[in-house]
Amino acid sequence: MESLAAFGYELGVLKRVRRAGWWQAGVRDPESVAEHSLRAAQLAALLAAEEGASPERAAFLALWHDTQETRTGDLPHTAAPYLTKPEPRAITAEQTAGLPAASAETVRTAVDEYETRESPEARCAKDADKLEMLLQALEYRANGVSTVDEWIASAQAGLYTGTARRLAEAALATEPLAWRAR
Repeated sequence: MESLAAFGYELGVLKRVRRAGWWQAGVRDPESVAEHSLRAAQLAALLAAEEGASPERAAFLALWHDTQETRTGDLPHTAAPYLTKPEPRAITAEQTAGLPAASAETVRTAVDEYETRESPEARCAKDADKLEMLLQALEYRANGVSTVDEWIASAQAGLYTGTARRLAEAALATEPLAWRAR
């Protein structure tokens, strides 16, 4: 059980790791990886429900998609020319090496499924990752950060499912605080 406790502490690092790319857009206090992962998981469940896939599985995959960043931090895309992209499955294998077999297999299987994108749930989880970034960019823009267009374009370009593409279009046409009027 000590290894599970230690891994729980490691996962807590995600609450302190900031999404680094937003600093380049001029955001002073960007969201944490944990904040991003929560909304991505919620969106993954909704996308999967609309796509006829398992909402529970899609949300589960999204919860684990960035856990490797406890070891690497959040690497912005501008770092790509200077670094070899870490392999998420290899990091996950190291993170879970000391865990009980069932726990290690659960996490490794989720990360592998997310990374291969072969299941509808994995595609919904990846789309949710992109949609969360798009929504966050629109929220930052509404708060005065005007340099987020490349994040919006990148998010839209990476969408796979029809539901995600329609949701992105709706988000672009909707004021970020419109939910308050409901």
